[in-house]
Amino acid sequence: MRPTVPWSWFLLAGLGLLVVTVGASAALAPPIQDGTAVNSTAGEPRQTLVGSHGGGPGYHEDGSVYHLNGTDVAWKEDSADSNFEVTRLDNGSVMVGFAEGGYTDCGPYDAPCTHTGYRIVDPDPEPTVVSEYSFPVRSITNSESHAAKPLPDGSVAVTDMDQERLFVVENGSTTWEWRASSFYDAPEDPTRTDWLHINDVDYIGDDRFLLSVRNANQILVIERGAGVVEVINGDRSDEGENSCTRNGNLNDYDGDGEIRCGNPDVLNHQHNPQWLGDGAVLVADSDNDRVVELHRTANGRWEPVWSLSEAQGIEFSWPRDADRLANGNTLVTDTRNQRLVEVDEDGDLIWSVETERIPYEADRVGENDTESRDTYKNSSVADAVGGGVPVLSTLTVAAHSVVPALPYWFQELQVLGTLVSALLVVGAPVQWYRNRGRTEGGT
Repeated sequence: MRPTVPWSWFLLAGLGLLVVTVGASAALAPPIQDGTAVNSTAGEPRQTLVGSHGGGPGYHEDGSVYHLNGTDVAWKEDSADSNFEVTRLDNGSVMVGFAEGGYTDCGPYDAPCTHTGYRIVDPDPEPTVVSEYSFPVRSITNSESHAAKPLPDGSVAVTDMDQERLFVVENGSTTWEWRASSFYDAPEDPTRTDWLHINDVDYIGDDRFLLSVRNANQILVIERGAGVVEVINGDRSDEGENSCTRNGNLNDYDGDGEIRCGNPDVLNHQHNPQWLGDGAVLVADSDNDRVVELHRTANGRWEPVWSLSEAQGIEFSWPRDADRLANGNTLVTDTRNQRLVEVDEDGDLIWSVETERIPYEADRVGENDTESRDTYKNSSVADAVGGGVPVLSTLTVAAHSVVPALPYWFQELQVLGTLVSALLVVGAPVQWYRNRGRTEGGT
């Protein structure tokens, strides 16, 4: 008779592996918020606005917009399921993109439905939503308006990923729009698929807008009356197109054998680009887990000249905002690590704070993102971007989506260790049953 393996060995091995994997990772991980970092500038605490995507499945629960005084929350407004881009207005109130369910005014969609758009929050004396511009969308997931920006004439530029368009609204009425179907192959109904995921707009002057088209790995410069006048990370070949088509987003809808998809080694599903001045843009290169500065070359192409993929020894995980500040530093919203960091050109940490839930975007109060900013010249671009084991990467993202409270260091290795631990623990009663059968069979 073959010797039996005690069932308790499976249980002890599983629990031991879990303790070692989780315990060692927790003990060796650097702190997410560095108390030694300088948390003030010119003797005053840094003032930062944060739009919080929230938590739960899809990050569409418990969203908020809040103001950080240094690293402390000065005020918070949390009536929306999710909040996105934040902008402080001249009168001290805050414009914030939002998505919220439960509306009955649903247009072509069934009630109750989600509304998205922007709200104005007055922080004094208590943070209160004082006005709202919103419209119904098919779903709270991949249909949200991630960005709304006030324009010099008092109107507001808004992104709409339900219909995949950029439009300008004034006094509640649309005064101008640009539809992505005029440039990209369009599905029959863009509301039924996460087609382009237009997630940011900035006004860069001269009737021009900087528009982030996430699923195409591209940033467009759009001029009123002229349409697309420049493409950052233009489609140069068929290589890398699977990054645009892998989730059924972009497709060759018109059958000409071509799709517009930028090189994923340059930009991969980016968020919140910032125009630094003609010929330079700073981008949260989200699926490459880095922030990158691109410059226009003499031949008209855009190429990375500086990038950063970690701060204070912690690798970025799906960063979704990067702002070049007036002081020359860069403020990064490191989404899945649930933190904000300010770094200098060398990547050295200047300031950091841990966020309660999943942050989408952060703005330093008093900054004007339409002004030109310093550009970086020292290249720290890696030869390759991306990586990870596909299945484990997907499981890691899913784990953090469902349980946002998971620590930032719970990544692929920890997921693998936990899965093996679970299999060993589950194997314990199986082995007990097998051992019992052998014992009874032997008698």
